[in-house]
Amino acid sequence: MARIKFDQEKALEEASNIFWRLGYNATSMQVLCEKTALKPGSIYLAFGNKEGLFKESLNYYTEKYLIKLKSILSHANSVEQGIREILMSLVEESCQDDYCSCFLIKSQLELSEKSELQHYISERLRKIEALYVHFLMAKYTEEEAKIKASSIILHIFGIRVYGYHANAKQQIINSLHIGLPWLSWKSLP
Repeated sequence: MARIKFDQEKALEEASNIFWRLGYNATSMQVLCEKTALKPGSIYLAFGNKEGLFKESLNYYTEKYLIKLKSILSHANSVEQGIREILMSLVEESCQDDYCSCFLIKSQLELSEKSELQHYISERLRKIEALYVHFLMAKYTEEEAKIKASSIILHIFGIRVYGYHANAKQQIINSLHIGLPWLSWKSLP
């Protein structure tokens, strides 16, 4: 059997960026080969096909995002402070000129008619929600933590989809304050 020789992490980062920017349907194998510097045979051997590379790209993106969230939530003075920090960073990102939403959310919206990929993306999103539940359970009951985590995810979806305009920034922040009052927004410096 042939051996695959390439930097898989670098290839997944490049592929993630391509799928994220262009979308699954608009990303051709030719573009993937150009941007990742991989030959078609290497992609097929390592990932099976374009869909396999897409799934691995979603995994790569999700794992990087989970590491970032864990770091923020672990180092915050409270779970609420960490969540506020995450939400405010998402608001800031959403107002940038080169903003590209969230790879998972964009993919879920694009691939609404492909149930297998939809399910796969939803599993990645549930991993993120489960991380919030885990951190919230340090302070709340499991039921409260699950409800609060779902509310956070709903607000993140809103930020990721709605926040394409810098002039919407204050409106988004005000909506977070009203929608998530338990985060004690008044305690911000």
